[in-house]
Amino acid sequence: MGLYFRLIFGVYGMKKAGMLMPVFSLPGKYGIGTLGEEAYKFIDMLCDTGNKIWQVLPMGPTGFGDSPYQSFSAFAGNPYFIDLDMLVREGLLSEEELEEFDFGDGAVSDNVSGNSGDDHGDSPYAVNYGKLYVSKTKALKLAFEHFLKQGGDVSALYKDLRPETVEYCVFMAIKDSFNGASWDVWPKKFRNCDEKELELFRKTHKEEIGFYAFLQYQFMKQWGKVHEYAKIRGIEIVGDIPIYCASDSSDAWAHRELFQYTRDGEPKRVAGVPPDLFSATGQLWGNPLYDWDMHAKTGYKWWLDRMDYCFEMYDILRVDHFRGFEAYYAIPFGDETAENGEWVKGPGMGLFNAMYKHYGTEKLPIIAEDLGIITDEVRELMAKVGFPGMKVLQFAWDSGPENAFLPNSLVTTNCIYYTGTHDNDTLRHWFDTLPDWQRDYIYKYMSRSSNDWDVMPELLIRLSMSTIADTVIVPAADYLGYGADGRINFPGTSGNNWMWRMKEGAFTDSIKSVIAEIVGVYGRYQKALPRPEPVEKSDSEDDDKLSDKDAPTEKESDE
Repeated sequence: MGLYFRLIFGVYGMKKAGMLMPVFSLPGKYGIGTLGEEAYKFIDMLCDTGNKIWQVLPMGPTGFGDSPYQSFSAFAGNPYFIDLDMLVREGLLSEEELEEFDFGDGAVSDNVSGNSGDDHGDSPYAVNYGKLYVSKTKALKLAFEHFLKQGGDVSALYKDLRPETVEYCVFMAIKDSFNGASWDVWPKKFRNCDEKELELFRKTHKEEIGFYAFLQYQFMKQWGKVHEYAKIRGIEIVGDIPIYCASDSSDAWAHRELFQYTRDGEPKRVAGVPPDLFSATGQLWGNPLYDWDMHAKTGYKWWLDRMDYCFEMYDILRVDHFRGFEAYYAIPFGDETAENGEWVKGPGMGLFNAMYKHYGTEKLPIIAEDLGIITDEVRELMAKVGFPGMKVLQFAWDSGPENAFLPNSLVTTNCIYYTGTHDNDTLRHWFDTLPDWQRDYIYKYMSRSSNDWDVMPELLIRLSMSTIADTVIVPAADYLGYGADGRINFPGTSGNNWMWRMKEGAFTDSIKSVIAEIVGVYGRYQKALPRPEPVEKSDSEDDDKLSDKDAPTEKESDE
């Protein structure tokens, strides 16, 4: 594994380009992007345009609010991403059965085009999580019923699942038995993980737990094939790792000793960030904080297990809120704002030295999200670990020529330059709504004028590509020129987030040609590896192996 890491990390010395595209934003016919045909088409599109990287958002199972950064487990995949057509191919569902479900992906009404507003109707351009929760869950349960009727072996589903993933399966089955209630209000015997009670529950709820094992088996099988196809074509996948676990997660429930909890399961302090120019009361995230002393006593085993899981899923990891490893902001539990928090030292190099030792290498393919409140101590930690940091074009224009995000201000190639992240507006709408003085500054910086208003998003992408940064990543919606409807998330708000979906066939031949030209003219074009040859499979051959059935045909890919 160490050699593989060095090979992947070594390509940071090459100029590369990539796209940010959440799986849920892929087009498709079942209400949300999945790991089916459109995922393969997206990989082919990256290859056609000379891109090297596909960056996704966290792919764990989501709960209330549908945020991928608040997952029920750090060791599980989102069942919403399971492709139903693939289950049809396996004989676990029929097309006739799927016609009975309403996934909320019908025709677009005249006043609905994306993820703005409270009622999206049935739109293929926005995820309707309410309908998805009902219909996709029913469809997946029906597939599991067929699996059982066909003599499927539930016990065999567990053999490839990590222990933490099995914990998640038990957690979700218990959660269902209490109508979805958070674990902190479960009866004490379940809240405190009484082993005798858990053993009894496992014996009496084998099918309920097995359903979640079935979902994880299907998710990992489908994602494994997508990831394998990406590797065959030379595409690297960047995964996104939230630093914190959700409070209502199997991680916090089953490993309470690793978090700052009281004996009764109440958080002592929770995560957030202090007041600043944008928020007078700060941000109260509410995630449980790690007990780093306990992690150190275990040799950081939980974190090493988490990294093992993530490196099986992805080629490169973007670690969110990296500054929290140097010092984290701790807010007393029960406070309604973040005003009374304090900075507390984090694990620092102790954690990363454990990682280097574990993987037998001095370099890891990690991108550090170093945005926000960055101190000299954080910069020192960044220098020690050597991870590339992030620069964001949209942050470059509010403070004059000294701004560190300006293209000409970059002092190292060891960084990833973004036009925007999942938390930013689309480039088109951002530019259109800038204060006049900022827009005028951009015009002057680029020797342009208001006559160029219409083409400014493309020109700003070109400007990003021209930087010295090793890698430039552009959200797919920016290449497509989408306005506010293409925005993924509005930080600090709930509802109407994580919903945007790309229109089928949005990357037309003309758009792909422009992208390839932009990527190429700045020396970032990476020649793709050829598509795999069709594989003839015997009846006895392992169904899990990648075949031509899993990837779109040449004709489908070009659509």
